[in-house]
Amino acid sequence: MEGLSGVKGLRLAEAVAELVHDGDSVALEGFTHLIPTAAAHEIIRQRRRDLTLIRMTPDLIYDQLIGMGCARKLVFSWGGNPGVGSLHRFRDAVEHGHPHPLEIEEHSHAGMANRYVAGAARLPFAVLRGYVGTDLPSVTPTISTVRCPFTGEELAAVPALNPDVAIVHAQQADRRGNVAFWGITGVQKEVVLAASRSLVTVEEIVDEIQPHHGQVVLPSIAVDAVVQVERGSYPSYAHGYYDRDNAFYREWDVISRDRDAFAAWMRDHVLDVEDHAAHLRSLG
Repeated sequence: MEGLSGVKGLRLAEAVAELVHDGDSVALEGFTHLIPTAAAHEIIRQRRRDLTLIRMTPDLIYDQLIGMGCARKLVFSWGGNPGVGSLHRFRDAVEHGHPHPLEIEEHSHAGMANRYVAGAARLPFAVLRGYVGTDLPSVTPTISTVRCPFTGEELAAVPALNPDVAIVHAQQADRRGNVAFWGITGVQKEVVLAASRSLVTVEEIVDEIQPHHGQVVLPSIAVDAVVQVERGSYPSYAHGYYDRDNAFYREWDVISRDRDAFAAWMRDHVLDVEDHAAHLRSLG
């Protein structure tokens, strides 16, 4: 089911229509689990175009967004089908310009994480020890250096990331719009605080959030919309709710290699279904 809650009380299709626009920079974050699959599919369903997609570890949903022509540019630090291999729609866009050319901006994990932190703090850039001995500074114009005014040490500098829209998936929200997630928490907090607008999909809406080990709580004031979407992270997992579908990741390697097979799968399981619940039913 897709329920109503949060600051704006919208369904997922309504939330995406209001918050995500053509030409936006959009960060859909999640690391290993809590990947916002349902929201990504709704962006595809609404045929958003010319997006700058941002994510530390783009995987299947970014392969799908790129392959469906939603993306103009990708800002990232690693891309692949985790545990399997390449993202074939991503490769096709970079190597052959299909469905159209894709601009890429590559950073290290540390660089991306620090860019989000700077964005959340509303600082213009972040400083870190990194990139030394790599070729990234020669091919990525958003990597520079700055000299410490106290020690004279030369350090790497990267500009803050402030996406137009941040989208994350979480385990719970309460009826006031506060959001809680736990397990591997990645940079979801930082990207929501860095963005101009934010959408959170959740597994369930509860009367009161109960504490969990390592839990992160986003206050309702930081979130524009909360929508309940059960199994909204599938085929990734939601810690404490359901497991990762490892077989699907292997199957995606076969589906995504061929342009026609990819287009047929996206039509049957994303474009021609009403919502995420219907998507899951279509997969059996």
